[in-house]
Amino acid sequence: MHIGLIGGIGPAATDFYYRGLIDRHVAAGIPLDVTICHADVREMSRNLMGKNPGRQAEIFVKLVERMKAAGAKAAAITSMGGHFCVKELVAISPLPILNAIPEVDAALALRNLKKIGIIGTRTVMETKLYGGISSVEVVLTEGADLDQVHGNYVEMATVGRVTEAQRRVFFEASHRLVARGAEAIMLGGTDLFLAFTGHDPGFTVIDCAEIHVDAIYAKSAA
Repeated sequence: MHIGLIGGIGPAATDFYYRGLIDRHVAAGIPLDVTICHADVREMSRNLMGKNPGRQAEIFVKLVERMKAAGAKAAAITSMGGHFCVKELVAISPLPILNAIPEVDAALALRNLKKIGIIGTRTVMETKLYGGISSVEVVLTEGADLDQVHGNYVEMATVGRVTEAQRRVFFEASHRLVARGAEAIMLGGTDLFLAFTGHDPGFTVIDCAEIHVDAIYAKSAA
């Protein structure tokens, strides 16, 4: 199936999805048919901070219309942060939207966990990933950790690079969630792979974006 990807939010996240789909298709010997349209991460950040999901959905739907014109049969947002407007986008999209949130919740249910922590943008953390996680209890990020994780995440995602100081913020906030009972930490921001890949943080990590890429691949390989 020809898949459309909303990319650019941020650049490293787009690359993560694209490479992930390429690797899965090559391993299966199945050609990848994909169209990627670029969205502005700064514009999305403004709408996220301004609590304006409707406006962002209108921006995304124009990209989905272009994907449909190019032959795509379904579309996906290559960003957990970008899913803050997914309900609004689903309602107006001319193509089916491959929503990450139900896929993540289903994957968590299979792991038989009781409690998890989530790190990502402020909205991701405060809404327990947009209110879509029902299969497990979420330990909320609080206080200074909420501000620091959000601020460092947005800075990292915007430029597509991580600093050691940013990595420490993510790891230390996650360890405090584990100390409060979280059995695993869910990466609720796609770009967090920049901080975690190749490092052992000392706790179990569940990557939402990997789950989403698997789900997109299942559709694109059909």
